[in-house]
Amino acid sequence: MLLCLRIENFALIDQLELEFGTGLNVLTGETGAGKSIILDAIDAALGGKVSSRVIRTGTSRAMVEATFKSNGTLASWLSEQEIDSIDENSVVISREISATTSNVRSRSRVNGVLVNRQMMVGLRDRLVEITAQGQTVQVGQASQVRDWLDLHGGDALMQQRQAIAVVYTAYQQAHLALEKRRTSERERLQQLDLLTYQVQELGAVNLNDPNELEQLLQERERLNHVVDLQQMSYKVYQALYQNDSEAPAAADLLGDSEATLIDMVEYDTQLQPLLDLVRDAQATLMEVARQINAYGEDLEADPQRLEEVEERIRELKQICRKYGPTLQEAIAYYQKIQGELAELNDSEQSIESLEQQEQATLAKLTQACHKLTQLRRTAANSLESRLIAELKPLAMEKVQFKVDIVPTTPTATGADKITFMFSPNPGEPLQPLSEIASGGEMSRFLLALKACVSQADAAGTMVFDEIDVGVSGRVAQAIAEKLHQLSQRSQVLCVTHQPLVAAMADRHFRVDKQIINQGKGNKTNNGSSEQRTVVRVTALDNLTTRREELAQLAGGKSATDAIAFAESLLLQAANHRQSEQR
Repeated sequence: MLLCLRIENFALIDQLELEFGTGLNVLTGETGAGKSIILDAIDAALGGKVSSRVIRTGTSRAMVEATFKSNGTLASWLSEQEIDSIDENSVVISREISATTSNVRSRSRVNGVLVNRQMMVGLRDRLVEITAQGQTVQVGQASQVRDWLDLHGGDALMQQRQAIAVVYTAYQQAHLALEKRRTSERERLQQLDLLTYQVQELGAVNLNDPNELEQLLQERERLNHVVDLQQMSYKVYQALYQNDSEAPAAADLLGDSEATLIDMVEYDTQLQPLLDLVRDAQATLMEVARQINAYGEDLEADPQRLEEVEERIRELKQICRKYGPTLQEAIAYYQKIQGELAELNDSEQSIESLEQQEQATLAKLTQACHKLTQLRRTAANSLESRLIAELKPLAMEKVQFKVDIVPTTPTATGADKITFMFSPNPGEPLQPLSEIASGGEMSRFLLALKACVSQADAAGTMVFDEIDVGVSGRVAQAIAEKLHQLSQRSQVLCVTHQPLVAAMADRHFRVDKQIINQGKGNKTNNGSSEQRTVVRVTALDNLTTRREELAQLAGGKSATDAIAFAESLLLQAANHRQSEQR
C-alpha cells in the first residue's frame, strides 16, 4: 500500500507531499489540472520511462519518493536483494532525475540503496498495478492477455508455468547443442578426411624410435666408408700390436717397459704400482688390438643395405618436414591426431545422442505444455463466467465473452495463443476485444477484469487513470461501486471526472493549477515578479469541501441543484458502504 508520495520539481509540481490511506483514494480536478502528473510521478518512482520534459523548467533535477507499507512479500524481496529494512512497517523508494544537453540520467534507490532498472521492474510488480483506458493496446498483446488469464488461474497454474520455464530452458540448451553440432558437421568431415590421411601416412612409416633418423645417418656414413674404415682399422691394429714395418708396435714397447720395470722393482719395491699399471695398460692394449682387428675383418660393402638406409632417411626427412621439424615431434603429433580422429569418429554417435536428448526434452516440454493448456482451459471457463457476472452490473447485461485458446509453438510460457473474444450486443459474432470494444466498453471490461484477478494479484495498490471516461449515469454508479469493492481488498487510487465515483472515496484529493510569483530574485522586463504555474493538491477532509468539489464536478459550485445533488451522492455512497459492511 502506498503511504506517502513526495515530489520535487517534477513537470509542473515544485514541491508536493501526499499521504494516502486504505480503501478508495480519489483525485479530481479540471481537465489539465495535473492529476495525471501525480500518476506519472508514481510510475517514474517505480522505474517508468522518463524524459527531460519531466524536470521542471528552470531546474536541473527532479526527485520522486514513494513510501509503501511493508509486508511479507516485500520483506522477502529486500532479503533476496540484500537490502536492509529501514523499519518493519515501510519501504522507501526514490528516484532522482537529472538532464544534460545530450541525455537524461536517473538513479533509483530502495531504502537508500542504489538499484538497477531490472530490480525496479521486479519490485514494481509487487507494489502497484496501473490500469488506464488506453490499455487497449495491452488487450491486443498476446503476452498480456496470457498473463491475465494465468493470474486468474491461481497458484497451480502459475506453478505449472514456472515448471515449463525450466523444461523449456533445458530444451533450448539441447536444441542449441544439436544445432551447433550440425552446423560444424561439414568442418568435422573435412577435418576427419585430413586426419585420416595423416594417420594413414604416419602409420605407414612405422614410427617407433625417436632416435631412428640419427642412427640411420650414422649407419649411412659407415656404409659409405667401408674401405676407409677397413684400412684405418688395420693401421690401428698394426700400430698397437703387430707392425709390418721395422718400427716397433705399441705392444712391443710396453713389453720392453715391463721388463725394465721388473728389473727396477728388484732394487726398489716402491715401483711395483707402476709395474702393475704398465701390465694393465698392456692388457688393455691387447684387447683394443683384438677388437679393432675383428671390426676390420667384419666390415664388408653392402650396397643393398646402403640403398635401404638412404630410402628410409629420405622417408623420415619428408615426415619431419611435414609434421616435425624433428622426428620426436612428428611421433608426438601422430599420437595426438590418433586421439582426435577417434573423437571425430565418435561424433556421429554424439549427434544421435544429442538428437535423442532434444527429442526427450521436447517430449517433456510438450507434455508440460499440454497440462498447462488444460489448466488454462479450466481457468478460461472460470474467467468467462466470472467476467460476464462482473460486467452485467456495468450495463452490459447481454455481453458475450470467450477466451480463445489455440495451439502454437512451445515457449517458456506454454504452447497457447490466447485472445479475448468479445461481443457487447446480442446477435453480433464474437470478435477480438481489442478490435471492436469502444472506449467506454473497454473501461468497463478492464475494471471487471481487475475485479476477477485482484485477489491473485501480488500488487498492494491498484491505480485507475480515468477509467470511467465515456460513461455516465447508471454505468458510472456501477463503476463507482466496483471500485469501492476492489478497494476492500487492495488500496485503490483513481483519477476521475465522475462525481458518482468521487463520492464513493474514502479519501478525496482536489488537484488544480495555481499561478504564483517567484519572488524578488526573478524579475520580468517590466519589473514585476516572474509568474509560474504550479500544481497544488488539497485533501478534502470535511463534508463541506467534498460537497463543493462534487457540485463543481456535477455542474458548477454556485448551482443550488448541484449542491443538493452532491449531498445526495455522499449520502448514497455512505449507505452503500454501510450495506456492504452488513
